[in-house]
Amino acid sequence: MSLKSLDPRVTRLNLPEGEVPAMEPKPQLDQFETYEAFHQKKEGAAHTYVGPVHAPNEDVAFLFAKEQYSRRFPCVGLWIVRTEHIQVTPYGNDGENLYDTLHAQEPAARSEQPEPYEIFHLKKRGKAHTHAGRVTATSYLEALQEAKQAFGEKGPVVNVWVVRSKDVLQSAEDDKDMWTTVPEKKYREAIAYKVMDKITKFKEERKNTPA
Repeated sequence: MSLKSLDPRVTRLNLPEGEVPAMEPKPQLDQFETYEAFHQKKEGAAHTYVGPVHAPNEDVAFLFAKEQYSRRFPCVGLWIVRTEHIQVTPYGNDGENLYDTLHAQEPAARSEQPEPYEIFHLKKRGKAHTHAGRVTATSYLEALQEAKQAFGEKGPVVNVWVVRSKDVLQSAEDDKDMWTTVPEKKYREAIAYKVMDKITKFKEERKNTPA
């Protein structure tokens, strides 16, 4: 099934399918679409899911995600995917490998040419989906089967996301300077302000002050 949204502002009403309050139809683009952002901390590291953004298109979504998710921590790359383009599997239990429950299926005859798909694994509930690798297939189902063959031994895996590579907006290799406009970015990191040192000092002073 397709992922609808990971943003609680969209899902918090928890309305059953097909049941919505009576209201006038909303104009087209009355609300922005949701996009999911994947962050790469350093060269060679896998892209990891960091959160959603609302935007009118993927270019603006990339800008919003860059400002929201690459300001406080090191970042060398960003991927953006429209939420509806992510296909998800059912969730398994922690410690188990979801791939063990997937049964091989014969792919239907297709005229389409194979294309690349990106595979993301969730290793444990409460953690973030991380890019596991790329497979080539003619459908989401076939991509999932190919992922089982390629990455199925890397368990445990409790959930899998599948995305066509062409649906992923990736930061360009030759645009690395966009992440280095502020040297080390320390002025935006809480640790640079030694917050915990100040809190510890305050506690000590309070503890040593007579009542």
